[in-house]
Amino acid sequence: MDKPAGAVDPFTARISEDAVVDLRNRLARARWADEETVEDWSQGVPLRWLRSLCEYWRTEYDMERVPRRLNSVPQLRVRVEGLRLHVVHAPSPHPGALPLLLAHGWPGSVLEFLPLVDALTDPVRHGGSPDDAFSVVIPSLPGYGFSDKPRTSGWGVERIARAFSELMATLGYDRYGAAGSDWGTSVSTLLGVQDPAAVGIHLIPPLAGPLPGAAQTPSERAAQEERRERAEDGGGYSAIQGTRPQTIGYSLVDSPVGLCAWIAEKYWAWTDHAGDLGAVLSRDELLDTVSLYWFTGTGASAARLYWESIATVGRWISEPPDEPVRVPAGASVFGREVPRPSRRQAEARFTDLRYWSEHEHGGHFAAIEAPDLLVEDLRAFFRTVR
Repeated sequence: MDKPAGAVDPFTARISEDAVVDLRNRLARARWADEETVEDWSQGVPLRWLRSLCEYWRTEYDMERVPRRLNSVPQLRVRVEGLRLHVVHAPSPHPGALPLLLAHGWPGSVLEFLPLVDALTDPVRHGGSPDDAFSVVIPSLPGYGFSDKPRTSGWGVERIARAFSELMATLGYDRYGAAGSDWGTSVSTLLGVQDPAAVGIHLIPPLAGPLPGAAQTPSERAAQEERRERAEDGGGYSAIQGTRPQTIGYSLVDSPVGLCAWIAEKYWAWTDHAGDLGAVLSRDELLDTVSLYWFTGTGASAARLYWESIATVGRWISEPPDEPVRVPAGASVFGREVPRPSRRQAEARFTDLRYWSEHEHGGHFAAIEAPDLLVEDLRAFFRTVR
């Protein structure tokens, strides 16, 4: 029987032994592509690199890592907008803590924010002030992780924002902040537009287009050129997921090797690793993300968000702003992130931009690559709205 709207149930992550045996058997039976004809990643994930990673996944990786990591924090399943959302919910021990919703993207998950939870909920244990405490809410996007998969179209970033607004009200929060990266940037922005209870948004980075009639600065031109090069050289995944997510979805749900390559390439391409991905995240951490997508069978359902919303996000990035975002906003911009708007571009869309921080290093996965910097940015911005 379906749970009524607003139903809240405790949740424990589990992976069956049958699912683990099936994964290992599939990896053992994999039929591999022939080797690339170049010496780098320009044709995609190199065969030897991927074979080594998948062999580690099959023989040495601890398949209980994902449930163990998730079960180290309180989790819920909350029914909103007709779906049961998986939610990490970590209340702060400090009175007056500000509720903070953290929204992830693709190919991320709630896992990337877990290392921030303790510092955000209990800053005193990390050399900070109780005045900076947050009660943290990290929902899995619909169709991602242990959240339900939408069975109808229409689940773009606008509806996800409505669902997250309903989620926060269901949890009893009538005043909260929101922050996010990747898809989470768009969802957090829309929460600031749609929900009066959202008192501030922090974006990693903000999405903003060129200024009409204004000459570009050298740094703006460089950022635009890097975005163009990234789209030409590495935008195929977005074009496929934005137009034919179902077609690629069969491979992502049926082939663990295919899923691993599809996701791992993005961590290689989008992190600030200087040729050594292991310096940014371990094989175990990378395989945690891949395993979560695999065991929940969400390769196709997660990809559909591109079909729903990538055109909208593309307009926000490439066109002058048409509607201002007036909620108080903060921003973190990392040196290897793409896109990388300038402050003046962001201020044209976000009219109450109260905090701006640029970091020389770090890429797309800030919570993984620079967690301490991100925590400090979140604390600094939300001081302006508490």
